[in-house]
Amino acid sequence: MKNSPVRVLLIGAAGRMGKTVRELVQNAPDIQIVAECDLGDSIEPAMQDCDVAIDFSQADSIDEICRTALQQGKSLVIGTTGHSEQQRKTIVETAHSVPIVLASNFSVGVNVLFWLTQKAAELLGSDFNPEIVETHHKMKKDAPSGTAKTLAEILKAVRKSEIRIQSIREGDVVGEHTVIFGGPGERLELTHRAANRGIFALGALRAAKWIVHKPPGLYSMQNVLGL
Repeated sequence: MKNSPVRVLLIGAAGRMGKTVRELVQNAPDIQIVAECDLGDSIEPAMQDCDVAIDFSQADSIDEICRTALQQGKSLVIGTTGHSEQQRKTIVETAHSVPIVLASNFSVGVNVLFWLTQKAAELLGSDFNPEIVETHHKMKKDAPSGTAKTLAEILKAVRKSEIRIQSIREGDVVGEHTVIFGGPGERLELTHRAANRGIFALGALRAAKWIVHKPPGLYSMQNVLGL
């Protein structure tokens, strides 16, 4: 007997990422979208019959999303960025009762970049000064991006100092992130370039399948990948 497909509520279905997730699910036999929500829609009735909700909406929706997930005991995959400190606190508190994957970027390559950035910072030492340059399409609202902030947090944890981020918004660039380590007489650059949004949607779907039936907690995409 085959396992039943994972049932997904897609929040932010009309957005760029929501549309990409929907397209990919059409060819995935092990996962299906059973409900969709967008701006102005009530989340509570839509969440009743899902196993997990994938959120690619707006940061201001997170209070309602977390409250409903708590009430109905549903898993969450949160890909929306730009949360305030209080909104982030709400996510952390919700994760005490339900399993949540929170990621600033669901790309497998970017999460390997996170891992490599930490290792490079540890190995290169204080003679190499790190900085981050990130570029996104001109419609992206948050700057720096969530991915750039995550890279800065990784570097800050190793270096114990603030990290400079340069944010560029132009054209229709899906996403580019470069970590630069400038040292005496040499320079190391770690770069990830996203060619399309499909890589983020694939990662979010992978996280959705992984998080179902996990114990409560706040997980990262690196947990999903086993890094």
